[in-house]
Amino acid sequence: MAGVLLHDDPETAYKHALAARARASRNAMIREACGETAYAAGKFADALAEFRAARRMNGGQSYAPMMADCERALKRPEKALAYDKPEIRAKLDEMGQIELTIVVAGARRDLGQVDAALQLLETENLNSKSRADWVARLRYAYADTLLAAGRKDEAVEWFHRVVAVDGNGITDAEERLSTLDR
Repeated sequence: MAGVLLHDDPETAYKHALAARARASRNAMIREACGETAYAAGKFADALAEFRAARRMNGGQSYAPMMADCERALKRPEKALAYDKPEIRAKLDEMGQIELTIVVAGARRDLGQVDAALQLLETENLNSKSRADWVARLRYAYADTLLAAGRKDEAVEWFHRVVAVDGNGITDAEERLSTLDR
């Protein structure tokens, strides 16, 4: 039930995951579900604790991007940067690596290191021909960081590139463009 409700009602999804945890607290998959639903509900300290528990149980690193993002949400960007290690990246699939790059670039921005954030994002395949959601998210992060760097014309170009691949509507790039064109 937690999975069914995750996107429409994350609070209720989290309650379902907690009920499952009460019955099977030593199950890594249930702890992962608790972490994902807490994350979706904006309960970042709880999500981080659940992801840590799941990682201890199964040794997986697939939660690293969300864990780093939880650290950012908890106003600890330095701790988010600590997740950007070769041994963690080696255990992530392509999407996980992209997500970690996006989060780490965000942590760099949180620390006022906009140029470092841009350089990090530029190490990824911004010109991928794929239409996967990660392409839209990566391009969006890049466009937003260009805007933060005061490079509006380039940001507008990249927001257009986001729109071109965002068939699932996961970003608000079109809305951002309408405000930038004013």
